[in-house]
Amino acid sequence: MAVYTKINKKDLFNINKNFDSKKFIRFKGIKQGIENTNYLIRSKKEKFILTIFEKRVSKKEIPFFMKLMDQLNDLKINCPKPLRNKKGNYLFKLRNKTACIVSFLKGKDKKTLNIKNCHDIGKMIAEMHSSTKKIKLYRKNSMGIKNLNPLLNSIKFKSKKFTNIEKFLKINFKDIKKKWPKKLPNGIIHGDLFIDNIFFNNNKLSGIIDFYFAANDYFMYEIAICVNALCFDKSKNRFILNKKKVKNLIKGYESIKKFSVKEKNSLNILCRGAAMRYFLTRLYDYTNTPKTALIKIKDPREYYQKLLIHNNLRNYKDYLN
Repeated sequence: MAVYTKINKKDLFNINKNFDSKKFIRFKGIKQGIENTNYLIRSKKEKFILTIFEKRVSKKEIPFFMKLMDQLNDLKINCPKPLRNKKGNYLFKLRNKTACIVSFLKGKDKKTLNIKNCHDIGKMIAEMHSSTKKIKLYRKNSMGIKNLNPLLNSIKFKSKKFTNIEKFLKINFKDIKKKWPKKLPNGIIHGDLFIDNIFFNNNKLSGIIDFYFAANDYFMYEIAICVNALCFDKSKNRFILNKKKVKNLIKGYESIKKFSVKEKNSLNILCRGAAMRYFLTRLYDYTNTPKTALIKIKDPREYYQKLLIHNNLRNYKDYLN
């Protein structure tokens, strides 16, 4: 979540004309995150999230996200539910951009996850993956490993000090693509399960938000993203893989849905690919985000460290012991 597009009271008035079942009276920009513009908006009794879609989200793909969240709600997966306007549509225009309003999910993200949290998250992911089998939707993963080449080529390595990073990226990217697994169990994944997209209420997992990278991909790739995003501890600017967190994440998942041997054998290369994805997107944002945007830029060096760690691991057991 972030704020690139500024809105005012007149915009709120126009929104209210489209949603006669709710009357929104206040709004406040949300700074966290890096992808779309988000506001917390309020009626007299309820809270909602207004999202204005920016840069990486293709307009033709937005209905997929709306339908997915709506159907996940019907299947009792706790996530935001999109509101329909007077015409029965999820989407509307705001500042010449596509926008939507979704329900507010109670709870908040945690700064640090414990072992039990990781187990609960793994269980929730498995429940979501099992539920999506009942959903007849499809979206190709626009941030899949095979689609990252244009992103790599668009990054501006502005000085000589970036020469080694550019070389490192290209060598690793070529190797990851070459070793990427084929025909693993797949379906709809969230695709961006970072700590700020997972909410807890009174230390109990309450749900997940921000489905705007959801797509069809390998189920184990979701775990690889989570290993990178949730299972590292930071100490004195260094990231250390917490294998107990990885073990409990997988244990929680397998309490609902088992992984095959082939999936487990693919964990290392999928973790390398996930680290590469976030290294590239953060490098891009670091060099291309406008200074006027109300946004907290995330440090790309985090994923350089994580990719190095994955490069020094080999098999599934290396992540557990």
